[in-house]
Amino acid sequence: MDFDVIVIGGGSAGYAAARTSADSGARVAIVDKGPLGGLCILRGCMPSKTLLRSSDVMSLVRRAREFGIRVGPASVDMAAINDRKRALISEFADYRIGQLKSPRFTLLRGRAQFINSNTLRVGKSTFTARSFVIATGSNTASISISGLEDVGYITSDEALDLRILPKSMIVLGGGAVAAELGQFFCRMGTRTTLIQRSQHLFSGGDEDVARPVEAKFREEGMTVHTGTQLIKFTRTKKTITAHFKKDGKIRRTTADYLLQAMGRSPALEGLGLEQAGVAVEKGRILVDERMGTSKKHIFAAGDCVGLYEIVHIAVEQGEIAGHNAVAGTRKKFMDYRLRSEVTFTDPQVAFAGPSEKACKANGIQYLVAQHAFDDHGKSMTMGETHGFVKLLCNPVSGELIAAHIVGPDAAELIHELVSIMYFRGTVRDILRIPHYHPTLSEIITYPAEELSERIAAC
Repeated sequence: MDFDVIVIGGGSAGYAAARTSADSGARVAIVDKGPLGGLCILRGCMPSKTLLRSSDVMSLVRRAREFGIRVGPASVDMAAINDRKRALISEFADYRIGQLKSPRFTLLRGRAQFINSNTLRVGKSTFTARSFVIATGSNTASISISGLEDVGYITSDEALDLRILPKSMIVLGGGAVAAELGQFFCRMGTRTTLIQRSQHLFSGGDEDVARPVEAKFREEGMTVHTGTQLIKFTRTKKTITAHFKKDGKIRRTTADYLLQAMGRSPALEGLGLEQAGVAVEKGRILVDERMGTSKKHIFAAGDCVGLYEIVHIAVEQGEIAGHNAVAGTRKKFMDYRLRSEVTFTDPQVAFAGPSEKACKANGIQYLVAQHAFDDHGKSMTMGETHGFVKLLCNPVSGELIAAHIVGPDAAELIHELVSIMYFRGTVRDILRIPHYHPTLSEIITYPAEELSERIAAC
């Protein structure tokens, strides 16, 4: 064999797999068609959060009078915002490229295609390996709606590179990408309309988590339509019109730009998975808890398995796959008990563990309590009063089984609760931990106290 392990894809999951396999002493090759860097760095987490910081600043500038500050009218320079993003992303990408070109690995540039389960074609060359890790990531999902492909739309890829601010935009979708970018453009001054097919944003989670975000969007001037049925799209010379049904009525909205942000799908085209004997279901690679596929020496990790499009989970999956791909190692397994997720809207949305919806569907017994940020001293002084903290615990032991935060700095606050869950701590443990006053984090103690009293009363 040419290599012990070949990893297909050099993004977050792929690099984690390659690094872990190499740490176990394996001869490792990484195949990447380019551009090098991976989705998170080039077209996902890092560029989007760089842009969102600019819209956060714009929002605070516009609220200055609320805090007794007088400022002149603010204006947006999209080219300058993008130049800042490009400089940062170039720095991040250069660092990752340096890692991929490390002498610990052999970097093979080109598209990968399985000839059989042990042989891979890359360009005009073929390479063999004892094991493989597939980490090819995802692409923007293709949605079949009349006229959508004809009118011309942008995806998040193009939205992140715009150097001129659109006057108006229709955003399709209600997940993290649609919500984050929709709020960005709205705050920068684009007349923004968001259309979501489900009854609320973030349809996989609880409805109460979505409502404070929707309320903030509307306060900031965004038009939000939920519970819709998209019918068709039409175009004139300069504008695009979305035709949709809501509350039994046909409605229309028109804009200069259409942002299609209705999800992503695993990037599997051209890999030759049939020749390798790797099973695919509903467009994703089937894996077990070892990140193993239907072929015992082929593993997969990250977006291509279609489970969770979250970087830290992709990294963990890559590490598990990379470890298990090395012959003779004791197998490791994924555990999603502590799965957490953040959406960087304002207010931010963060959760760890299952939703109430998931608990009910899976027969998990729980007690729930929440406390609102508009009844919390520190958040009131900050003027950040949208949202709440919600805790779910075992009704007998009090063990914390899930936490949901909608509000200021939710992305940071959630980690205390993840730590409690890691050690299988209880709501009483939260109360035993000192929380400084006045801080945002002390709000966590209020629902914990309510739950502790309810357990004691049982």
